[in-house]
Amino acid sequence: MKYTMPFAALLLLAACSGGSDEEKAPAPTALVKLARVEQGAVNRRVTLYGAAEGGSASKRVLTSPAAAIVARIVAPAGTRVARGQVVAILTPAADTSLELAKASGEARAADAALARAERLRADGLVSNADVETARAAARSADATRASLSGRAAGLVLRAPVGGFVDSITANPGDAVQAGATVATIAEPDDARARFGVDPGLATAIHPGDGLRIARPGGGTVDVPVLSVATVVDPQTRLASLFAAIPAGSGIGVGETLKGEVSLSGQGDTLTIPYAALLDDGGQSYVFVVTGGTAHRRDVVIGPVAGDRVAITRGLGTGDQVVTEGGTALEDGMKVRTK
Repeated sequence: MKYTMPFAALLLLAACSGGSDEEKAPAPTALVKLARVEQGAVNRRVTLYGAAEGGSASKRVLTSPAAAIVARIVAPAGTRVARGQVVAILTPAADTSLELAKASGEARAADAALARAERLRADGLVSNADVETARAAARSADATRASLSGRAAGLVLRAPVGGFVDSITANPGDAVQAGATVATIAEPDDARARFGVDPGLATAIHPGDGLRIARPGGGTVDVPVLSVATVVDPQTRLASLFAAIPAGSGIGVGETLKGEVSLSGQGDTLTIPYAALLDDGGQSYVFVVTGGTAHRRDVVIGPVAGDRVAITRGLGTGDQVVTEGGTALEDGMKVRTK
């Protein structure tokens, strides 16, 4: 007689035999690369903007020799000029023209009076003293006329030396008084750079710090910082940084400049490779690995220099952070290193 096991008993046997040998699925593991948090200094490079200007030591001032009207500015600020080159052309003001006409008339009258006195002296009608008085009056009137004529001729303002036009203080059509400054000329070997700098950073920059200036035509020139004026300009709301421009640099007075200065960091700053830094909606974070497990750690970053970034809060010396493979991690995930 054939014995047949009931179907229900077969199901029960199968369930018992399978349940005891089942293995759990392994937890996911990510392959990452690590780097230690290090202690050191991070130099922050700050970009500045400014312009080249003439140094005060060798500026030459062009003034109006008489009351005049600015007719034309031939060489605007920043123009390279040779000695004797025309910078500005003025025309006599109404008062100047009137003074010149009056002086010319008085000089002609004095010359005529001298000639008459000399004829009368020849006829014995006046004394030698009368002639000398007339001669002195003529000389004085002629000198006044020559002075005013010279001033009128001097209304064409020329560069007294070769260099750059540092500034123009009047516009065409402006009326200027005698002695008023119209332009300044800076000699090329005395140019300096002036940059605006945030007042909060000005105290961190010192004379002698390195400054790299980009030439307008390409290339850079490295110079030391001369001085930093922490007084804030009321218009720009910036402090001022000054540096000498080397002769032969090709940078002319009046040209706009871009510079970069390095701010030295403190030696006890914690730094990590920039590659370890991740971002979550503006919150910077890293993954720190302890015991083969990655844990998210929110951090506050400081200055960035090259491939390293300073961390001001969130990490400690010796922590190991993920530098490769971090984008695929989740908090608490197991990792193995490359």
